[in-house]
Amino acid sequence: MNATQRRAAAILAAAALATPLVLASPATAGQDPTAAPARDAAKLAKKLVRETSAQDAFKHLQKFQAIADSAGGHRAAGSLGHDASAAYVYTQLKKAGYNVSYQKFEFIYTETLAEKASVVSPAPRTLDIKAMTYTKSTPVGGITAPLAAVPVDADGTTGCEPGDFAAGTFTGKIALIQRGGCAFAIKQENAAAAGAAAAAIYNNVDGALSGTLGDPAAGKIPTGGLTKAEGAQLTADLANGPVSLSLEIRQLQEKRTTNNVIAETKGGNAANTVMLGSHLDSVTAGPGINDNGSGSAGLLQAALELAKSKDKVRNKVRFAWWSAEENGLLGSAHYVKNLTALDKSEIKLYLNFDMIASPNYGLFVYDGDNSDNVGAGAGPEGSAQLERDITDFMDKSGVPHEGTDFTGRSDYGPFIGVGIPSGGTFTGAEGIKTAAQAAKFGGEAGVAYDVNYHAKGDDIRNVNMRAFDVNIDVIANAVGTYAHDISSLRKPVVSVPTTGDAGSGGGLHDDHHEVTE
Repeated sequence: MNATQRRAAAILAAAALATPLVLASPATAGQDPTAAPARDAAKLAKKLVRETSAQDAFKHLQKFQAIADSAGGHRAAGSLGHDASAAYVYTQLKKAGYNVSYQKFEFIYTETLAEKASVVSPAPRTLDIKAMTYTKSTPVGGITAPLAAVPVDADGTTGCEPGDFAAGTFTGKIALIQRGGCAFAIKQENAAAAGAAAAAIYNNVDGALSGTLGDPAAGKIPTGGLTKAEGAQLTADLANGPVSLSLEIRQLQEKRTTNNVIAETKGGNAANTVMLGSHLDSVTAGPGINDNGSGSAGLLQAALELAKSKDKVRNKVRFAWWSAEENGLLGSAHYVKNLTALDKSEIKLYLNFDMIASPNYGLFVYDGDNSDNVGAGAGPEGSAQLERDITDFMDKSGVPHEGTDFTGRSDYGPFIGVGIPSGGTFTGAEGIKTAAQAAKFGGEAGVAYDVNYHAKGDDIRNVNMRAFDVNIDVIANAVGTYAHDISSLRKPVVSVPTTGDAGSGGGLHDDHHEVTE
């Protein structure tokens, strides 16, 4: 190489070395590194909100209804109806280009065969009782026994201590126990230890009581739930003399397998995984179109629209359709239990959508920062930001909302349990709408948000399209935003305590399988 050639090579080498320096120039380094993610997030979120319609999602509800109609009237975990629903969701997502998988697990399938109760004497009347999941069964035809009430303690709880059951008072009788203070399983266990033949637990708030004992091994005696009004009337009857009840609660329980459906984008940084989920199973009493076909359909449609956008997301987006939620959050609990430490660290947030189209709806956002000071405390760090992001979006859309107690009683519960920031929306179950809520959201005061909750009537006619549309917009906005940008989870939240009815409407009743008080 001559001198001229050496000089030319040196110039080229210097130019090559200079290129990185240009990229790292002071002007470039001074630019906001979050600008591009935030810009892309806003663009995608706007597009998904526009394209993800309630009308399109309703087609999935029609499919779930058709499946239930052809499979014994329900889509419960472990049944043909759920298997077909899961296959439908799986196929839709696979066609859209997601990495999709089934996550199989075993559980105890339950199906209520009988739930009947009536006052035999002194004044015969029928009672509306709901068998608790994992209850023991009475013989066919039921039992007839005297009723004995457990006294309410000074702190408002009852049945939580063995000492609440006076020796000899409950032997061979049906124990009448007020809800409050501890798990239903503990109440019926204490009643069983006192010799009770069965337990009837009545609500301490308005609305029906549909609960679970939490585990098949927990059931000791036949146990059912009654309304607050029925419990109060029975208590008053007992004050005037003996009361005899007829009770038949029978439940099929057997080991079966079922599947969660998990889908995720092929691209995106796995270290920043954003996750959204809904439970796909119904109870055996009905097709479960609002509970929770609504959340499942809304989530599915948002996932399909994200795939159609062809957007190359920065963060991995993972969707889940849980099974056996109605048996006690079993699908989501199984998923979380099987996460490695690395898996947990990579999931930056979890959003849950369960019952988003209740006919007499409220618009409730999970209270991640506990600013409502109702019930349970705040969620893991980041949950307050998720609540704020949802309410900010609803505020900008001119949509009213209230908080709902962050109890962990739906499929966000297992995620909260391992410290993953969580949130979501809910439109109410068996809780009673207040006058203030009727003024805010419309609908009828003094009536349950969903009168067909856990019933045969939870069908395709049991859907409020306004509530469905609002919540689908929330889902679409979250998917579009967090697919690119999770920086909002690091921005401080200034909590402003709410007043009036905020937090009182959905929070006490956001649970489809209540275990605790």
